[in-house]
Amino acid sequence: MSFASLGLSPALLRAVREQGYHAPTAIQAAALPPILAGADVLALAQTGSGKTAAFVLPLLQRLVDAPRPGQATGPGPRALVLAPTRELAQQTAELLREVAALLLHRPRIALAFGGVSINPQLMALRGGCDVIVATPGRLLDLIDHNGLQLGGVQCLVLDEADRLLGQGFADELARVLALLPARRQSLLFSATFPPALQGLADGWLHDPVRIRIDEAPPQITQRAIQLDRAQRQPALRQLLRDEGWQRVLVFVASRYAAELVSDKLFAHGVKAGVLHGELSQGARRDVLAALKAGDVHVLVATDVAARGLHIDALDAVVNYELPRSAADYTHRIGRTGRAGAAGVAVSFICADSAENTESHFRLIEKRQGERVPRERLAGFEPQAVASEAQATGGIKSTTRKSKKDKLREAAARAAGGTEHGH
Repeated sequence: MSFASLGLSPALLRAVREQGYHAPTAIQAAALPPILAGADVLALAQTGSGKTAAFVLPLLQRLVDAPRPGQATGPGPRALVLAPTRELAQQTAELLREVAALLLHRPRIALAFGGVSINPQLMALRGGCDVIVATPGRLLDLIDHNGLQLGGVQCLVLDEADRLLGQGFADELARVLALLPARRQSLLFSATFPPALQGLADGWLHDPVRIRIDEAPPQITQRAIQLDRAQRQPALRQLLRDEGWQRVLVFVASRYAAELVSDKLFAHGVKAGVLHGELSQGARRDVLAALKAGDVHVLVATDVAARGLHIDALDAVVNYELPRSAADYTHRIGRTGRAGAAGVAVSFICADSAENTESHFRLIEKRQGERVPRERLAGFEPQAVASEAQATGGIKSTTRKSKKDKLREAAARAAGGTEHGH
């Protein structure tokens, strides 16, 4: 199948070729025709399947086919794309701008996210825009500052819709939707389909076209290495030397751990960078650019990088510290093995840690329906190994939040929730 057979205009086909797209992915082939026809769409496809281009291309074509009378832009956007993180919002806006730049009539793309000053974003909107890509909190901030109106939105896109329904977003999403015209096209894209998403689809979509792409799973080799907690740093450096990985994403649980692990790697001659929610947007952009350019080989990150972050040719993901839930594990390892390439996901299992990571990892295995063989690295054999009772005990649920977690989330929301793009 070709893009030409899906109904794209000659101008978009030229832009597609310039972008290096050769043939549509399964989700693109299924989603483009109904979106171009104006239908509401609920699309489910795994990470790395090409979901972003599946709505970007038809969205741009509809804008080009029906320009504003007499002008290219106006007081409010005709399309709104909501994303849960600033990284995902930025990457979506970049793709929109790259394709739009190749068109004769260029729709104007605006981008808005939290964690940076609102003033430049307000200034950028003074000339109007055709599409705005935003995180929910900052979008509402712009509206509260009279910088934006949503009465002219003809198309709404919820990207990573499951995450937008998560903690801290549901109320904001409801506020945004209340400001939109009742008659509009709505597109929901997601990698998972929890019950809450079904409720959203039933309430906000009109007779949607439902698309589910169950492609072959990505080629990700999962490894689980048993070692003592204190051995993780030297073991990580040993893996980097032995495996010859050029681009590696190392996941940890906190900002402090991200900076500590990155600093120690750098001190041992590893070109390492750090990515977490408390970095400025400029610092995030710079470290991602350095990784893509090869100036950084290892990026140590919190779960801010687990979703929506696309890095070409990422050789491996290392769970230096395990994620809290099986869903986060799936999204973490989904950063590698994309677009048909093979990848490796390594998890460190420490029996001597207070968190009982063997027990925790068994729950993750159970949720994903796959057992990962345990292995040990020569020279890093653990002094402590979990007994069967310890391995099957410990954490009762990988999704239930502790009281401390709930208090921390409440404090984060009160402070503005910068990690979620407020």
